[in-house]
Amino acid sequence: MKKLLFIAVVLSFVSCKRTKAPDVSGIEVNLEVQRFDHDFFKLNPENLTQDLDALRNKYPDFFDDYFVQILGLRPDSVAVEGTQENTALRQFLKDYRPVFDSSEKLFNNFDKWAGEIKKGMQYVKYYFPDYPLPDKVITFIGPMDAFFMSSYGVQGDVLSEAGLGVGLQLHLGADFSFYESDAGLTLYPRYISQTFTPQNIPVNAVKNLVDDIFIPQGGALSLIEQMVNSGRRYYIAELLLPKEPEENILGYTTDQLKGAYANEAVIWDFFLNNDLLNSSDQDITKNYIGQSPKTQEFGEGSPGNLGSFTGLQIVKKFAQKFPDVTPDSLMRIPPREIYERSKYKPKG
Repeated sequence: MKKLLFIAVVLSFVSCKRTKAPDVSGIEVNLEVQRFDHDFFKLNPENLTQDLDALRNKYPDFFDDYFVQILGLRPDSVAVEGTQENTALRQFLKDYRPVFDSSEKLFNNFDKWAGEIKKGMQYVKYYFPDYPLPDKVITFIGPMDAFFMSSYGVQGDVLSEAGLGVGLQLHLGADFSFYESDAGLTLYPRYISQTFTPQNIPVNAVKNLVDDIFIPQGGALSLIEQMVNSGRRYYIAELLLPKEPEENILGYTTDQLKGAYANEAVIWDFFLNNDLLNSSDQDITKNYIGQSPKTQEFGEGSPGNLGSFTGLQIVKKFAQKFPDVTPDSLMRIPPREIYERSKYKPKG
C-alpha cells in the first residue's frame, strides 16, 4: 500500500453541518446524584465493619458492583479482619486517598456534570421514548487499571442496574500526573488518556446509553459494514449531544479532526484504491476501526479510527438524503444498504 501524507492542520475547516437540535427543555427526566466516592473515603479503618454495613445500606445496588466488578474483592470478606480482602481494602483506601483529594478539586460539586448528563438523557427520551432511563448517576474512585470497554473504546464509566457509574479516577484531565507517568503511559497511551477529561463524563454517559439501547452485535462483517456500524453509533451520540464538539465525541484532538475533514476524499480513495471495503480480514479491518495512536498508512499526525470517521460521514450523507428515517430505524437498516443508498462520494 502506498504511504500517504496526512496534513493535520489546515487553514480553513468546514465540517458536515450537525443536525439542528430539537427543543427538549420540556421533557422531564429524574436524575439523582449519589456521591459514593465521598462516603467510601469516609470509611474509618478502626470501625470498618460498622461503616461498611452503613455503606451497603445506603448503596444496596451499587455496593456489590463496586467491590466485585471494580475492586475485585468479595464483599462478604472485606470487613473480616485478617482476610486478604480486608487488607486490600485498607491499602486501597490509603493509596487512593491522594487520587480522591485530586478529584475533589474538580468534582466537589458535581451539579454541572449531572446537568449535562441530564440534558443528554432528555435527548434520549426525545428520540427513544420507550427506553427506560437510569435514575441515578453514581460517582466513585476505582483503581487506575480498572476500565470498561464500550463499543467506542476504553473508558472509566459504566452503566449497571444501579445507574450510571462515573469513575472519577479517569477524568482528572489529560495532563494529570499519573497519566503522564511511566506506569500511566503503560496502561493508557496518550491517544487514550487525552480523553480522560471532566468534559468526557457526559460523553461517556451517553455512549453507555447508546450501547444499552443498541447492544453491539458480533459476527464477521466486511470493513464497509463495520465502518457504517461504528459510524452510526457516533452519529447517534452526536444527536444526543448536539452541543458537544465533534472531536470530543470521536476522541480526536481538534487538529486531528481538522485533518480528517481536509483529507476526507483522500481517505476514501485510499479505501477504494486498495480494495479494502469488502475485506473481512480482521488483521486488516482492526487498523481502521477502534482506538489507535494513528493510521499507519497516513503517517504521523493522522488519528486512528479513520474507518469510523468515514462511516460517520456515510451515515450523515444517508441521513441528509433520507431525513424521514428515524434514529431507531437507522440502527436497524443493514449497514451495506446504508452505504449503497447514501451514494457517498466526498469531493477532492
